[in-house]
Amino acid sequence: MKLTWLGHSGFRLEIGDQILLIDPWMDGNPAFPDDRRADATDGATAILMSHGHFDHSTDILALAKQKNIPVVGIFDIISYWEGSEGITGIGFNKGGTVMLGDVAVTMVHATHSSSMSTDHGPMYTGGEAGFMISNAGRTVYFSGDTDVMMDMEVFQDLHAPEIGILCAGGHFTMDMARAAYAAKRFFDFKTVVPCHYKTFPILEQSAQVLIDGLPGVDVKTPEVMETLTL
Repeated sequence: MKLTWLGHSGFRLEIGDQILLIDPWMDGNPAFPDDRRADATDGATAILMSHGHFDHSTDILALAKQKNIPVVGIFDIISYWEGSEGITGIGFNKGGTVMLGDVAVTMVHATHSSSMSTDHGPMYTGGEAGFMISNAGRTVYFSGDTDVMMDMEVFQDLHAPEIGILCAGGHFTMDMARAAYAAKRFFDFKTVVPCHYKTFPILEQSAQVLIDGLPGVDVKTPEVMETLTL
C-alpha cells in the first residue's frame, strides 16, 4: 500500500487494484506544486469526495472528465453531478459500502458541514463523511473534516482500522490535541497521518502535539508529494 500526501486533505492511495484520489485539491492549493499534477493523478481509477467545501472538491469534476473515472461520494451531490455534468458517479450514503475493484469503501459519519458556493449563494451538498477503505484484511480510516465523535468507538468495533488519516489543523476541524485524544481514546492505530494542517496560517503548523500525544503509534508527517509505503 502506498500513500502520497497532496497537501491539505488530499491523498493518492494505491491499494489493491485501485489508485484512489481522496479529496484532491490542487488548483489554488498553496501547498501543492503545480508541476506535479500529472504525477499526483497518473493512473487514477476513482476519486473519493468527503464533502463539498472548495478545499476538497475544486478539482474533482475536471479530473473525473479528464481521466474518465468515477466520483465516489454522498448520493445527493453525486446524483446531481451525474445529471448536470455528465460524470460517472457512485453515490451512496453513511453506513453503505461499495466495491471499487477489490477495494471496499464504507462511508462513515463525520461532524462538520458541507456546501458549495454558487452564484445564488451556498448550495447544500448532502452532508459530510469519512471513509473506511479496506483490502486484504487491512483498513485505512480517512476521517474527512470532523471533530471528535463517540461514533468513532463504533468505527473501531466494526472496522478496526490499522491506519488513521486524521484532520488535525484546528479552527475548522479537530486540532492536534483533539486528534490525539480521538486516536488514543477510540482507536488502536499502528500508523497515523495528520492532514488539513499547514496549508494556511490559521491552521496548526506542526504535528508535534499529535506525535507527543500518541506514544507507541507511528505518526508519519510526510512532505507534500512524498510517498509512504505502509
